[in-house]
Amino acid sequence: MADDDETTQNPFARPGFIVGAVVVAALIVAGIFLTVLNLNRGSEAAPPASEPSSSATSSAAPSPSASGVAGGASVCGLDGEVLSGTVTTAPAATWQYQDVYAYPTSPTFGPGATAPQGYRYCYQHSPDGAVFAAANMTIGLFGDVTTRTSLLEYALTNGTYRDSLLTEVGSSNTTDVRASIAGFRVLSYDGSSARVDVAFRGTAQGQAVNGSAVLDLTWWQGDWKIDADKAEPFRIAQLPDTSGYITWRQE
Repeated sequence: MADDDETTQNPFARPGFIVGAVVVAALIVAGIFLTVLNLNRGSEAAPPASEPSSSATSSAAPSPSASGVAGGASVCGLDGEVLSGTVTTAPAATWQYQDVYAYPTSPTFGPGATAPQGYRYCYQHSPDGAVFAAANMTIGLFGDVTTRTSLLEYALTNGTYRDSLLTEVGSSNTTDVRASIAGFRVLSYDGSSARVDVAFRGTAQGQAVNGSAVLDLTWWQGDWKIDADKAEPFRIAQLPDTSGYITWRQE
Protein backbone atom coordinates (compact mmCIF):
# COMPACT_ATOMS: atom_id res chain seq x y z
CA MET A 1 0.00 0.00 0.00
CA ALA A 2 1.30 3.46 -0.83
CA ASP A 3 2.47 5.67 2.02
CA ASP A 4 -0.27 8.22 1.26
CA ASP A 5 -2.96 5.55 1.59
CA GLU A 6 -1.55 4.35 4.89
CA THR A 7 -1.49 7.87 6.25
CA THR A 8 -5.11 8.41 5.25
CA GLN A 9 -6.32 5.25 6.93
CA ASN A 10 -4.11 5.27 10.00
CA PRO A 11 -5.14 7.60 12.84
CA PHE A 12 -1.73 7.32 14.52
CA ALA A 13 -0.01 8.51 11.33
CA ARG A 14 -2.03 11.70 10.95
CA PRO A 15 -1.39 15.06 12.61
CA GLY A 16 -3.59 15.45 15.65
CA PHE A 17 -3.52 11.74 16.60
CA ILE A 18 -7.00 10.33 15.96
CA VAL A 19 -8.25 7.26 17.75
CA GLY A 20 -11.61 5.68 18.29
CA ALA A 21 -13.99 5.23 15.47
CA VAL A 22 -13.26 6.35 11.87
CA VAL A 23 -13.62 9.72 10.18
CA VAL A 24 -12.29 11.85 7.39
CA ALA A 25 -13.43 9.63 4.55
CA ALA A 26 -16.77 9.64 2.84
CA LEU A 27 -18.10 6.34 4.02
CA ILE A 28 -21.25 6.43 1.97
CA VAL A 29 -22.42 8.24 -1.13
CA ALA A 30 -24.48 10.64 0.96
CA GLY A 31 -21.21 11.85 2.45
CA ILE A 32 -21.78 10.43 5.96
CA PHE A 33 -18.63 10.53 8.03
CA LEU A 34 -17.80 8.38 11.00
CA THR A 35 -16.08 11.06 13.08
CA VAL A 36 -12.96 9.97 14.82
CA LEU A 37 -12.53 10.90 18.44
CA ASN A 38 -9.25 12.67 19.19
CA LEU A 39 -7.30 12.19 22.36
CA ASN A 40 -5.91 15.11 24.42
CA ARG A 41 -2.96 16.67 22.57
CA GLY A 42 -0.01 17.44 24.74
CA SER A 43 -0.69 14.79 27.38
CA GLU A 44 2.68 13.70 28.68
CA ALA A 45 1.52 11.71 31.65
CA ALA A 46 3.87 8.90 32.50
CA PRO A 47 2.57 5.32 32.54
CA PRO A 48 1.23 4.31 35.94
CA ALA A 49 3.86 3.13 38.38
CA SER A 50 1.77 0.09 39.17
CA GLU A 51 -1.04 -1.76 37.49
CA PRO A 52 -4.42 0.00 37.79
CA SER A 53 -6.98 -1.03 40.34
CA SER A 54 -9.89 -3.34 39.64
CA SER A 55 -13.30 -1.71 39.90
CA ALA A 56 -14.08 -4.20 42.65
CA THR A 57 -11.22 -3.18 44.92
CA SER A 58 -9.30 -0.08 45.88
CA SER A 59 -5.93 -1.85 45.95
CA ALA A 60 -3.61 -1.92 42.95
CA ALA A 61 -3.91 -4.89 40.60
CA PRO A 62 -1.18 -7.47 41.25
CA SER A 63 1.95 -7.19 39.17
CA PRO A 64 2.64 -10.20 36.95
CA SER A 65 4.97 -12.64 38.61
CA ALA A 66 8.02 -14.00 36.86
CA SER A 67 7.37 -17.07 34.77
CA GLY A 68 8.88 -19.02 31.92
CA VAL A 69 6.71 -17.06 29.52
CA ALA A 70 7.96 -13.84 27.96
CA GLY A 71 5.86 -10.97 29.27
CA GLY A 72 5.10 -12.56 32.63
CA ALA A 73 2.08 -14.30 34.11
CA SER A 74 -1.42 -12.80 33.85
CA VAL A 75 -1.67 -9.56 35.79
CA CYS A 76 -4.96 -10.66 37.36
CA GLY A 77 -4.36 -14.41 37.49
CA LEU A 78 -6.25 -15.59 34.39
CA ASP A 79 -5.04 -19.07 33.49
CA GLY A 80 -5.37 -21.16 30.33
CA GLU A 81 -2.29 -19.90 28.49
CA VAL A 82 -2.15 -20.84 24.77
CA LEU A 83 1.00 -19.94 22.85
CA SER A 84 -0.04 -20.83 19.30
CA GLY A 85 -3.13 -21.23 17.15
CA THR A 86 -5.95 -18.98 16.03
CA VAL A 87 -9.69 -18.40 16.52
CA THR A 88 -12.04 -19.76 13.85
CA THR A 89 -15.42 -19.46 15.57
CA ALA A 90 -16.97 -16.69 17.62
CA PRO A 91 -16.13 -17.19 21.32
CA ALA A 92 -18.96 -17.19 23.84
CA ALA A 93 -19.34 -13.74 25.36
CA THR A 94 -21.56 -11.74 27.67
CA TRP A 95 -22.13 -8.32 26.15
CA GLN A 96 -22.14 -5.28 28.38
CA TYR A 97 -22.34 -1.58 27.65
CA GLN A 98 -19.99 1.39 27.76
CA ASP A 99 -22.48 4.19 27.18
CA VAL A 100 -24.13 3.11 23.89
CA TYR A 101 -21.30 0.78 22.85
CA ALA A 102 -21.55 -2.97 23.47
CA TYR A 103 -18.36 -4.79 24.42
CA PRO A 104 -17.69 -8.53 24.99
CA THR A 105 -16.71 -10.05 28.34
CA SER A 106 -15.83 -13.55 29.48
CA PRO A 107 -14.75 -14.97 32.86
CA THR A 108 -12.24 -17.10 30.94
CA PHE A 109 -10.83 -14.69 28.35
CA GLY A 110 -11.32 -11.33 30.07
CA PRO A 111 -11.46 -8.50 30.77
CA GLY A 112 -10.58 -9.59 34.27
CA ALA A 113 -10.63 -6.13 35.84
CA THR A 114 -11.74 -2.54 35.35
CA ALA A 115 -9.64 0.44 36.43
CA PRO A 116 -11.18 3.30 38.44
CA GLN A 117 -10.75 5.46 35.32
CA GLY A 118 -13.22 3.19 33.52
CA TYR A 119 -11.09 1.23 31.08
CA ARG A 120 -11.01 -2.57 31.10
CA TYR A 121 -7.86 -4.69 31.22
CA CYS A 122 -6.39 -8.15 31.91
CA TYR A 123 -6.99 -10.74 29.18
CA GLN A 124 -6.08 -14.39 28.86
CA HIS A 125 -2.71 -15.16 27.25
CA SER A 126 -4.30 -16.91 24.26
CA PRO A 127 -5.67 -16.16 20.77
CA ASP A 128 -9.16 -15.76 22.28
CA GLY A 129 -7.78 -13.42 24.93
CA ALA A 130 -6.17 -11.31 22.21
CA VAL A 131 -9.52 -11.09 20.39
CA PHE A 132 -11.30 -9.93 23.55
CA ALA A 133 -8.50 -7.42 24.21
CA ALA A 134 -8.68 -5.97 20.69
CA ALA A 135 -12.48 -5.68 20.79
CA ASN A 136 -12.48 -4.01 24.22
CA MET A 137 -9.69 -1.61 23.28
CA THR A 138 -11.57 -0.60 20.13
CA ILE A 139 -14.72 0.13 22.11
CA GLY A 140 -12.70 1.76 24.91
CA LEU A 141 -11.34 4.30 22.45
CA PHE A 142 -14.90 5.46 21.76
CA GLY A 143 -15.17 6.59 25.39
CA ASP A 144 -14.84 10.02 26.97
CA VAL A 145 -11.48 11.74 26.74
CA THR A 146 -10.41 10.87 30.30
CA THR A 147 -11.14 7.18 29.84
CA ARG A 148 -9.47 7.13 26.42
CA THR A 149 -6.35 8.85 27.67
CA SER A 150 -6.10 6.55 30.70
CA LEU A 151 -6.61 3.51 28.49
CA LEU A 152 -3.74 4.49 26.20
CA GLU A 153 -1.43 5.27 29.11
CA TYR A 154 -2.03 1.72 30.35
CA ALA A 155 -2.39 -0.10 27.04
CA LEU A 156 0.64 1.26 25.19
CA THR A 157 3.82 -0.69 25.86
CA ASN A 158 7.10 1.02 26.54
CA GLY A 159 8.58 1.39 23.08
CA THR A 160 10.07 3.62 20.43
CA TYR A 161 6.81 5.42 19.65
CA ARG A 162 5.12 5.51 23.06
CA ASP A 163 5.99 9.12 23.86
CA SER A 164 5.11 10.39 20.40
CA LEU A 165 1.79 8.53 20.41
CA LEU A 166 0.85 9.94 23.81
CA THR A 167 2.08 13.42 22.92
CA GLU A 168 -0.20 13.50 19.88
CA VAL A 169 -3.28 12.89 21.98
CA GLY A 170 -6.01 15.52 21.46
CA SER A 171 -9.70 16.00 22.18
CA SER A 172 -12.68 16.65 19.94
CA ASN A 173 -16.41 17.00 20.23
CA THR A 174 -18.42 13.82 20.37
CA THR A 175 -20.85 13.01 17.56
CA ASP A 176 -24.06 11.12 17.04
CA VAL A 177 -22.13 8.09 15.81
CA ARG A 178 -23.00 4.78 17.43
CA ALA A 179 -20.95 1.67 16.80
CA SER A 180 -20.80 -1.96 17.88
CA ILE A 181 -18.52 -4.93 17.28
CA ALA A 182 -19.61 -6.93 14.22
CA GLY A 183 -16.85 -9.49 13.74
CA PHE A 184 -13.14 -10.22 13.81
CA ARG A 185 -10.21 -11.94 12.12
CA VAL A 186 -7.01 -13.13 13.79
CA LEU A 187 -4.38 -12.16 11.24
CA SER A 188 -1.44 -13.58 13.17
CA TYR A 189 -0.64 -15.05 16.57
CA ASP A 190 2.56 -16.55 18.01
CA GLY A 191 2.07 -16.28 21.78
CA SER A 192 4.18 -13.17 22.18
CA SER A 193 2.32 -11.02 19.66
CA ALA A 194 -1.02 -10.89 17.90
CA ARG A 195 -2.57 -8.92 15.07
CA VAL A 196 -6.34 -8.76 15.30
CA ASP A 197 -8.72 -7.13 12.82
CA VAL A 198 -11.97 -6.01 14.48
CA ALA A 199 -14.96 -5.12 12.30
CA PHE A 200 -17.59 -2.77 13.63
CA ARG A 201 -20.87 -1.39 12.39
CA GLY A 202 -22.19 2.03 13.19
CA THR A 203 -24.80 4.61 12.34
CA ALA A 204 -24.36 8.30 11.67
CA GLN A 205 -27.22 10.62 10.88
CA GLY A 206 -29.42 7.58 10.41
CA GLN A 207 -27.12 5.96 7.82
CA ALA A 208 -25.23 2.67 8.26
CA VAL A 209 -21.44 2.66 8.15
CA ASN A 210 -18.86 -0.13 8.50
CA GLY A 211 -15.29 0.05 9.73
CA SER A 212 -12.24 -2.04 10.55
CA ALA A 213 -9.69 -1.56 13.34
CA VAL A 214 -6.45 -3.55 13.08
CA LEU A 215 -4.47 -3.71 16.33
CA ASP A 216 -0.91 -4.91 16.78
CA LEU A 217 -0.75 -6.39 20.26
CA THR A 218 2.10 -7.81 22.31
CA TRP A 219 2.07 -9.76 25.57
CA TRP A 220 3.74 -7.36 28.00
CA GLN A 221 3.69 -7.10 31.79
CA GLY A 222 1.07 -9.82 32.07
CA ASP A 223 -1.49 -8.44 29.62
CA TRP A 224 -2.17 -7.77 25.96
CA LYS A 225 -0.94 -4.27 25.12
CA ILE A 226 -0.72 -2.11 22.00
CA ASP A 227 2.80 -2.42 20.57
CA ALA A 228 4.46 1.00 20.84
CA ASP A 229 7.52 -0.27 18.97
CA LYS A 230 5.38 0.05 15.85
CA ALA A 231 4.71 3.49 14.39
CA GLU A 232 1.21 2.46 13.32
CA PRO A 233 -0.11 -0.05 15.87
CA PHE A 234 -3.78 0.88 15.41
CA ARG A 235 -5.10 1.25 11.88
CA ILE A 236 -8.64 2.14 10.89
CA ALA A 237 -10.27 1.75 7.48
CA GLN A 238 -13.74 1.92 6.01
CA LEU A 239 -15.42 -1.29 4.84
CA PRO A 240 -18.09 -1.81 2.19
CA ASP A 241 -19.48 -4.58 4.39
CA THR A 242 -18.31 -7.08 7.02
CA SER A 243 -18.20 -10.18 4.82
CA GLY A 244 -15.03 -12.19 5.36
CA TYR A 245 -15.09 -11.65 9.11
CA ILE A 246 -16.14 -14.16 11.74
CA THR A 247 -19.50 -12.79 12.85
CA TRP A 248 -19.38 -11.75 16.51
CA ARG A 249 -21.93 -9.38 17.94
CA GLN A 250 -24.54 -8.90 20.57
CA GLU A 251 -27.69 -10.77 19.55
